[in-house]
Amino acid sequence: MTAPSRQAAVFDMDGVLVNNARFHREAWRRLAREEGFALTDPEFWRQAIGRPVEEAVPRILGRPVPPAEAARLAARKTALYHELADGHAAPVPGVVEFVRALAARGVPRALATSAVADSAARILEGVGLAGAFPVQVTAGQVRHGKPDPEVYLTVAARLGVPAAACIVFEDAVVGVEAAHRAGMAVVGLTTAHGGVELRDAGATWTAPDFTGLTWAALKSP
Repeated sequence: MTAPSRQAAVFDMDGVLVNNARFHREAWRRLAREEGFALTDPEFWRQAIGRPVEEAVPRILGRPVPPAEAARLAARKTALYHELADGHAAPVPGVVEFVRALAARGVPRALATSAVADSAARILEGVGLAGAFPVQVTAGQVRHGKPDPEVYLTVAARLGVPAAACIVFEDAVVGVEAAHRAGMAVVGLTTAHGGVELRDAGATWTAPDFTGLTWAALKSP
């Protein structure tokens, strides 16, 4: 049976559209100081990459967290992030031009992020991509976060294309796993993890950013 042609582009946000890892790390540090908990793991931030903030909270704290407390801490961490990042986080090199080229060609585009909708809107506005993604699936619209494939299967359904017809752009191991489990081809951006980690998780290709990437080269099976 012939695989469907690759016809739609699906983007994660943090580390794919925007270079904002340092702001996320500092937001967690400030939250830890406010709340009086220790960040004992020097690479604590890896526990949060690609996950909804509420799911990341117990991983960062290293203990079970009641849902109400997790929601409160997640909201505060998100607020701290925006205090730091708004107006300062730059787009990943080449991504704005790449997305606009897709739009000009009429390629269906979607956003699949673990961020909440308001945060996603602010980030897209900040990098000049507001309105660039007609389909958006954010935290709160799915029951299970990455690495569960739900977010990507939901995106494919809303785009009206088979999952196998999508190319996903991801930077997180859990995100690559989610897209791979959904049956999608994946470009792993090495903004958060190394190429070997991303390929081991299921990435079809890896790249440092969007410089030199072309849709014509990627869409051929």
